[in-house]
Parts: sequence; C-alpha cells; structure tokens
Amino acid sequence: MGNMAVVPSPGFRELRLETVRGGEGFFRAAQEKSGRWSLLTPTGEFFFLKGVHGVRAAEGQGDGALPIDSAARLRGWGFNAIGVTSGTTGGEDGFPFLGLADFVRVGRPLLGPGLRLPDVFDPGWPRVAGEHARAVTGRLRECRELIGWVTDDRLGWAQPASHGRPALLQLCLSLEPHCAAYHAAWEFTLALHRGSLAILSRAWGVSLPNKGTVRELTRAEQGFGSRDYLRDEARWSREFARRYLTSTSQALRAADPNHLVLGCRFDGRAGLALGAECVYPAVDVGLLDWRELAAPSAGPAANPVLVSDVSWAEPDFIHLPTAARVLRLTSLEWMLRRGRTSLERAARHPAVVGYAWGRWQDEPGEQPPFARGLIHLNGIEAREHTELLAQFNARAENLRSAAASLVPP
Repeated sequence: MGNMAVVPSPGFRELRLETVRGGEGFFRAAQEKSGRWSLLTPTGEFFFLKGVHGVRAAEGQGDGALPIDSAARLRGWGFNAIGVTSGTTGGEDGFPFLGLADFVRVGRPLLGPGLRLPDVFDPGWPRVAGEHARAVTGRLRECRELIGWVTDDRLGWAQPASHGRPALLQLCLSLEPHCAAYHAAWEFTLALHRGSLAILSRAWGVSLPNKGTVRELTRAEQGFGSRDYLRDEARWSREFARRYLTSTSQALRAADPNHLVLGCRFDGRAGLALGAECVYPAVDVGLLDWRELAAPSAGPAANPVLVSDVSWAEPDFIHLPTAARVLRLTSLEWMLRRGRTSLERAARHPAVVGYAWGRWQDEPGEQPPFARGLIHLNGIEAREHTELLAQFNARAENLRSAAASLVPP
C-alpha cells in the first residue's frame, strides 16, 4: 500500500496509514483517525465521489442543432465523476471514472430467470479470469483518472423474492450437469444434510425422490421457501459471492496493482448474504445499493462504501404516508423531501466515500416527474432531479466535514 504522507488537515482527518488501499499516485481509499473513510486523489486530496452511471457522450439538441455536451451538464450540476458506463470511460472529458471489467462475458456464464453470473466453480475460471483482466486493464493500468474497477455490471444473483420464484441455490441445483456450478451446488447442499437427499427433502419440506425433480420444479417456476431452505440459500449465496469476489479481485490486482477494486454492481439490492462478502480483502470499496446502507455503529466504520444506484423515483419514496397527507404534500414533494434527507444521511455516514446516481437517461415507458433519469428521452434535463442534486453536490463536503467533527477520535 505504500507509505503515503498524511494530508495536511485538521487533526480528526489524519489518516490511519495501515488502512490505505490502492497504489501510490492513483486513487486510494483510507480511513481517517476518526474512523471515517475517504477517497484520496492521485495528488493526495480528499475526494467525495459524486457520479452518475450510464453517461453517454451527448444527449439532445442544443443551439444550432449541436448535441448538448454531457460533460458540461455534469459539471453544471456539480458532479465530479462518471460511474459504470458502457462504450465510454469519461476520462477523455477530464472526469475521474469507474472502469468496467465485465468478467461475465468470458468463460461459461450461468443464465436463467434472474440469474446472470460467471461459473466461478469451473476449474478453468482462474486462468480465464486472469487472461481477461490483463486484456481489460492493459491500456488503463497507468491511467490516473481511473478510480477503480467494477468487476461486472448488473449481475443477476437471483435472490429470494416474495413472489416465490426459484432463487440462486435452486437454480444452480437445476443447471445442466456439464456446468461446474451444478456439481458444486449439490456437493455443498448435501454436505449440509449428511449427504442424504431424503434428509434434505424433509428439511426443505418438499418431495425430492431424485435430483431431477429439482429441475422439474424449477422449470415450473415453483420456488422453495421453507426456513431451512432459505438458511441453506443464504449460505450458498455467500459461498458463491466469496468465490466470485475473491477470484475477480485476485485477477485484477495481478494485472493492475495500481487501482482500487469495487466488486460488482448488483442488479437491485444485494441482500444481507451478498453484502456481507463485499468487504476487504475481496473488495477495497463496496458498491452497494444506497437503500441498504446500514445505520452507523458506535465504533469506527469497518469498510468503505460507495452507495450506488441512487434514485428517489421509487415506489417506497413516492408512496404518501398519513403524515405527508396531513402536511398536504404532493407525491412529488414527498419524494423529493425523502430523497434529500436520505442522500444527506448517506453523506454523513462514516463508511460512505461517495455516491452514484443510478441512471443517466429515462427508460422507455417511464413518466416524468417520476422517471429515474437525469435526462428525459427527448434530451431535456430532468429538473425535478438535477436541481436538488446540484444543491446537494454543492454542500456534500460541508455535510461530511460537519459530521466528522462530531465523531470522537
């Protein structure tokens, strides 16, 4: 990690040098003596990341029918980084950016309803991952605008859901026998039940005369949901995540020891089982959905977090509770009030080193002002989001400093 000198600052912002992650002269993460985590620029300045996922080079029409420059828009709204983006890095516009390794493209991906993962149990996976990491990182290994590597974008981990569809463990048990994950899942599961399919059946509360029955139930979209199955599901999810995060981070660090590793961008919330594995040394900075940010504990934050996929255009933000109706707030006013409060709370959190808005442009079918992009499909700015975000971005560092000054060393 190198011996980085403490950045001149008030006493509570001095660094714990043993916590510094990343190569000297590149973006790094470190814990201050107060317990708060921060990103550091290549020149050693504190950096609170304010980014957006999915940014495109230009959107809409400006004066003289010229495309409106996305970089200019981002700067005008106070953003200082570009998140996970396909087709462009953002570095050419002078923005720090997140690189995408995209490991799921190589090897033998596991695909199914809600499932999109590399088969990390394949004996050839470490070699394939290493070769891919060297190819991806080669031209960016010395890039100082690159903040760090995201291993994959929007992976599908098929976590248990209320609608009862098959989850990750059941899907792996239903794979074709040529998949290494199929054999690993059965070996893992039977080991928890004394190697007996009969004992497994009783524990899960489902009749399984043979292994093929699991595949038949999965094809019929009948998901297992007993307490014992969900316990085994959580164990398997953690095992899969541990193997995935460890193997991808090892491949990236061997190919590029300079830059941070952020793990994958989840497709929705990670959940407790997966989130528990997004810690050092598997990842340097965890990339988690902002709604999963745990309340700060009494002690120092154990691991840094970049809160991802920020958006208040979500059902749980739009729904008007009784208190909002008494105040005669509209759904839009309530959404923005809750969004501002949640984002400010995240900025004050000792583990949070930045945030990334989830979507650059609206998806087809979304209706403003409850669409999730910063740009509408016609290229017009979504002021219901950008005005509030610009105000927050201008205050973010002050919010963090004020919160840090209240934390005892």
